[in-house]
Amino acid sequence: MSQTVIEVSGLKKQYRSSVGRSLITALDGIDFAVREGELFGLLGPNGAGKTTAVKILLDLTRPTAGEARISGLPAGNPESRRRVGYLPEGHKIPGYLTARQALGIFGKMSGLDDVTIKRRSLELLEKLRIAQWIDVRVKKYSKGMTQRLGLAIALLHSPHVLLLDEPTDGVDPVGRREIRDILRAEAAANGTAVLLNSHLLSEIELTCDRVAVLRSGKVAAAGSIEELTRHATQYKLVPAAPVDDSLVAAFRESGAGVERVNGHMLLTVDDVPHLNALVDKLRASGGLLAELSPVRSTLEDVFVDLVRAVDPGAQPAVEGGPR
Repeated sequence: MSQTVIEVSGLKKQYRSSVGRSLITALDGIDFAVREGELFGLLGPNGAGKTTAVKILLDLTRPTAGEARISGLPAGNPESRRRVGYLPEGHKIPGYLTARQALGIFGKMSGLDDVTIKRRSLELLEKLRIAQWIDVRVKKYSKGMTQRLGLAIALLHSPHVLLLDEPTDGVDPVGRREIRDILRAEAAANGTAVLLNSHLLSEIELTCDRVAVLRSGKVAAAGSIEELTRHATQYKLVPAAPVDDSLVAAFRESGAGVERVNGHMLLTVDDVPHLNALVDKLRASGGLLAELSPVRSTLEDVFVDLVRAVDPGAQPAVEGGPR
């Protein structure tokens, strides 16, 4: 069993509003954990508390209540951040620096020697396909290239924990896949625990092992992508030959929901035994089963349903407020 590397328990954060003295609750007692070698997605609309949670892990702000730990140490302990890599959203690297110089500076800040900095810099820039730009000033980089360089900086000291805020922002589809591959490789080879914030839900779905969806400062749902996107009671049934109306009627009499869609049926059942009873009816009638699969939502479907569950007419939070 892999060890828990990031642990958040009962985490709460309240701010005083800039107008008046009312309290704004950014986090309202959230719990989640990220294990060694795991890629974990933290999702939520603007104002849900994602960035606040990351700031607490980095000790950039202190919690009102609860606890956050990294590698067994309280987030307020400087030692907890020694092997943490961080890529903030919209990060800035001085434009007059080259990639080699930027990596050198951050490498020294992380306590690396010159030989290790040179080796890791070349290795990471090759993987991120910007090695040929190593001696070009950052001000000439595109947004996607700047993002790749930021990830190289975050990975330079082989961190045990990686905190990423919109890591593929501005990166082309090929680059996104390459970044996914790099993150998976780091997690598998070094046991790196990756906590990823992103509004690109398709990327989260392709990248992460588990996710937590924050809503109004609370965890609205958490689990694996499989658990969150699967409709446990709905299945797609494809018969080898068209099914006659009498069998459909028999399905409905047993309490199943049946919908015909482009040559297959969508079945809504009570449980797995109920599903098996329908399959038995199909076979007893002489029919053959070509395909049977659970119906899944996309992560975006799940996310939108969870967010709308609070207030169907809610407007997006104002940018710049607590996140």
